[in-house]
Amino acid sequence: MTPPAACMMRAMLVTISGQPGSGKTTVARLVARELGLEHVYAGELFRRQAAEEGLTLQAYLQRAETDPSIDRTLDERMRRRAAEGNAVLEGRLAAVMAEQAGQRALRVFLEASEPVRVLRITGREGGATDERLREIQAREASDRQRYQALYGVDYHEHDRYDLVMDTDARTPEDVAAAIVARARAHFAEPRA
Repeated sequence: MTPPAACMMRAMLVTISGQPGSGKTTVARLVARELGLEHVYAGELFRRQAAEEGLTLQAYLQRAETDPSIDRTLDERMRRRAAEGNAVLEGRLAAVMAEQAGQRALRVFLEASEPVRVLRITGREGGATDERLREIQAREASDRQRYQALYGVDYHEHDRYDLVMDTDARTPEDVAAAIVARARAHFAEPRA
């Protein structure tokens, strides 16, 4: 029986990548809730791996710089989840993992200026602004080097994404609403 609606929705996979402090987690949660999808957060998986090893996040990140198995373990988990579909995958390499899984996805990249990102991270995690700035710069440099070495990719390259959004002057709700609208259009199938 054909549904009465003018179109049917396909299984959805939305990936949300971006810079630290760009609003990925907040926006991904909102998008997942609105679309009724699971939110899969690479950062949380990475933190769990660190805890399983009995290490702080910083210590585990330092180890990841010399031990590629750490990133590969995380990436394989994300790739497997991408292959299942029906989720919002959040992480800097989420779009790459969807590509490697052969999954059609709406690939989103969020960016924000460095001053805004530093203020967001400081507001969320505390600490001195100068210290947080150095941390995010070091984190981005480390990530960029590791991802280039592992996969030959720079997750900042905009041509990899279907939608690139600057979040400096937009609320998370506004950004999420734009992504949800784009996802619904992206995955709509005309009725036969």
